[in-house]
Amino acid sequence: MTHNTPLSPRPLSHLTEAAQRRVLTATALREHGVSLGAANERCGPGGPWQLLLPGVYLLHSGPPTSDERLHAALLYAGGECPPIPAQQGPATRAGRSTTAAQAAPATTAAPAPAVLPPAMLVGAPAVRHCPPPHPPEAMITGLAALTLHGFTGAPSLRALDRIDVLVPRTKRLRSTGCVHIVRGQSLPDPEEVTGLPVAPAARALADTVAQLTDAGVVRRLLVESLRGGHCEAGTVVGELLRARLLGRPHVRDAVDELVAESRALAEGMLYEMVFRHRLPDPCWNVDLRLPGGPHLGGVDAYWPDQAVALELDTRTPRPHIDQDAQWSEYARKREALEGLGVTVVHLTPAKLRESLEQQAAIVRTALMTAVEREPAEYLIVTAR
Repeated sequence: MTHNTPLSPRPLSHLTEAAQRRVLTATALREHGVSLGAANERCGPGGPWQLLLPGVYLLHSGPPTSDERLHAALLYAGGECPPIPAQQGPATRAGRSTTAAQAAPATTAAPAPAVLPPAMLVGAPAVRHCPPPHPPEAMITGLAALTLHGFTGAPSLRALDRIDVLVPRTKRLRSTGCVHIVRGQSLPDPEEVTGLPVAPAARALADTVAQLTDAGVVRRLLVESLRGGHCEAGTVVGELLRARLLGRPHVRDAVDELVAESRALAEGMLYEMVFRHRLPDPCWNVDLRLPGGPHLGGVDAYWPDQAVALELDTRTPRPHIDQDAQWSEYARKREALEGLGVTVVHLTPAKLRESLEQQAAIVRTALMTAVEREPAEYLIVTAR
């Protein structure tokens, strides 16, 4: 027996109960007793199968569905491993007793057929997915991933003529057919979307932007990532910075709009928090200073009677901004205000989005406990 000799055919009755996926690799077919030659023969002119990608077979003759194309792309990249359960005899199956009718005497096995009966393969559904390997071998990224994540600005899967697959940089693989290989030095942990390993929205967005030259499309996708609640602006900018895309003028302009949009949305959530949870009206967007003294800095909201200041942290990583210096400025301002008896509440857009009620409770607690603290220094409040 040679290495290419197919194994004894495994029964596919466990695959014929639902029609979800009909895509298998040459290796999987071989485990079912179908040799490479037999599989290629069935892919000939007028045959019932198709060779969708190198080593990946579509077990019907019609056009592949979007789901089949996605699975085929992952199988080609080696990022998905549909398990083929070990063959079990009736006497060893869980929950069944061994009877004479269920366990027939063993007989001499007939030679393995070169090709399984079409009725047992055509229409076979997807087997249960393996958990994503660690480290991940491959995942859907780019526009296909954005579509799976629910971006309305991304085209439908049917309209995509290319599927981007993110693989490790060291993997020897080339783009072919509908599959475009995207290499990464480090791969993120994939998210499971419709049962598929998909790159997180921010990483998929960066891989998409890397291939786009239309400033309008880039801007719309970046803004939608924020408005749609797919990811935070800081996460998106961090991925774009990692991919060295912020040097492109149209990307840099889109990021400026993204940061401004992030700030506006965070302020909107802050207004909603105060209104919905009946907090006292603060002085919005003000500068604080000591009478005749130095400027202490600006805050997003200030309750002068309780000496409580609220500040939104909407910082994003930028190549031309020193993040350490920016954080030092935040810390300096907070230390100066607290030294004068002002309570500073620090919120982020993510905290507001995750739990508006919880953040309102934090602010309310700071306001209510003001009477227990030493009176703060008198500060001059001016509009920013």
